[in-house]
Amino acid sequence: MPSSTLAPVAAPHATASSVTAPQATANPGPLGLAAFALTTFVLSLFNSGLISNAALSAVVLPLALFYGGLAQFVAGVLEFRRGNTFGTTAFVSYGAFWMSFAAYVKFVVPTLPADQAHVATGWFLVAWFVFTAYMSIAAMKLDVAHRVLFVSLALTFLFLALGDLAESTALGHTGGFLGLFTAGVAWYISFAVVARETWGREVAPLG
Repeated sequence: MPSSTLAPVAAPHATASSVTAPQATANPGPLGLAAFALTTFVLSLFNSGLISNAALSAVVLPLALFYGGLAQFVAGVLEFRRGNTFGTTAFVSYGAFWMSFAAYVKFVVPTLPADQAHVATGWFLVAWFVFTAYMSIAAMKLDVAHRVLFVSLALTFLFLALGDLAESTALGHTGGFLGLFTAGVAWYISFAVVARETWGREVAPLG
């Protein structure tokens, strides 16, 4: 192995003043929340029925892969370095959700029986509802905005899942509108945190 991979050892005469202070790590939370919010917002426009042309929903896939997926996954890895267990679990998981969603829609759905695809999608969403439900319990120790975010996201997954399993357009549209609300809350938290860290004071309260 090259010697550059070894940690440097201070010389015996080194003083405290000669040791470089560790550089502060940027907060990846606003990035993860923004990536989640934007992708959720665009998908929810179709789930809610506000955009009825299903062919246009293909715009969601690149967002799900690169922004909601990859960018959010990276934010979760950076939260790991900051020692944030909740942030790591949430961002890595939902980043993986968006990437798996893109792969599911692109590669799996076309291979499923047309009359049974809704069952697979429904149970896929049920599983994410379960995960989000217990993350919502953990979020009760956080601020009000995060509590609202996770509860509304859990309801979004629940209604979308029920809409698919019951083949109910009304339930699916309800899930879509809940998704729009959830995206708005996530954007608000992202703005509040990035503005606070940029301005050095609270700009938007989180409760």
